[in-house]
Amino acid sequence: MRRFKQLTKTDRLRIEAFLRCGLTAKEIAVKIGVHISTIYREVKRGQYEHLNSDWTREWRYSPDIAEEKYQQNLRAKGPALKIGNDRKLAEHIEKKIIHDKYSPAAVLGEIRRDNMEFTVTISTPTLYSYIDKGIFLHLTNKNLPDKCRKKRKYRKTKVKRPPRGESIENRPPEVDTRETFGFWEMDTVKGKKKKSKNNMLVLTERKTRQEIQIKIPDGTMASVVRALDMLERKYGDLFPLIFKSITVDNGSEFYDEAGMTRSCLREGARTKLYFCHPYSSYERGSNEKQNRMIRRFIPKGTDFDDMTDDKVEEITAWLNNYPRGIFNYYTSQYFFDKEIQAILASSQNINK
Repeated sequence: MRRFKQLTKTDRLRIEAFLRCGLTAKEIAVKIGVHISTIYREVKRGQYEHLNSDWTREWRYSPDIAEEKYQQNLRAKGPALKIGNDRKLAEHIEKKIIHDKYSPAAVLGEIRRDNMEFTVTISTPTLYSYIDKGIFLHLTNKNLPDKCRKKRKYRKTKVKRPPRGESIENRPPEVDTRETFGFWEMDTVKGKKKKSKNNMLVLTERKTRQEIQIKIPDGTMASVVRALDMLERKYGDLFPLIFKSITVDNGSEFYDEAGMTRSCLREGARTKLYFCHPYSSYERGSNEKQNRMIRRFIPKGTDFDDMTDDKVEEITAWLNNYPRGIFNYYTSQYFFDKEIQAILASSQNINK
């Protein structure tokens, strides 16, 4: 396994010699003991246009130019790169961001939360700077989807028709403050156009950001109702306490308001439904944020028909156990479990 390593002046001289011998970047990487991307970045850093004796020009690599640029970067930053003194920390960061799809802030937040012991400590801006400068063996900005994604601009649309059911404007004020548990947002994530029949029904609890994902066979009203029936059977008598209300958009899959709110276990309603204004997805901000995170595992164009239930559970568990800055890097699952424990304790006291 290749280790985290900074190139030295000797390494740069060796790279120059290997290039003159006609070795490929892959072959040089093996000889130096670094990742191939490190060689590509290094060659680009030391590149200059050379004028030959016959007045032709060609691009060459200069170890002196590369070393000078490297030293300039160090001087611009200030002190020596602290992370170079802790290989374990560098490898941990790479694993968490590349394989576990964490953000830099989430990695460092989890380290602080769990009191993980490393020899050096770095800040989130410093970590982003290291990634920008190509300090890591494998980690680059391409592994940071949120950084590469353009910020979406929402424009308020003049609504020519009212919401399909009871308007979001009539929701209790405590829903907006996120201080009360039990208010959810619901949406469907669609698979590959004209190929994927299956959809994903996703529910997000506004206070804890707990996520529920259910693979449904299609995007029909009946499939949505069946999924909610399944959830009600799972939670039983606790369902109305956990799902006090659900906010949805005006998609055709949510047209059956009566079916979605009617209990399949007892007489009466199991929850309250509110509808966003048409073309106002920002009114389900929690859903939208979670859906973007889901796309780290399920890019647009994925065929959901090939996705197993185990994979859906794996993605859901990742979301619910992701360290969140708004919770001081504790997880949605942690706070959701506390809310469920409080509901159970309250129910037991009532039954005494």
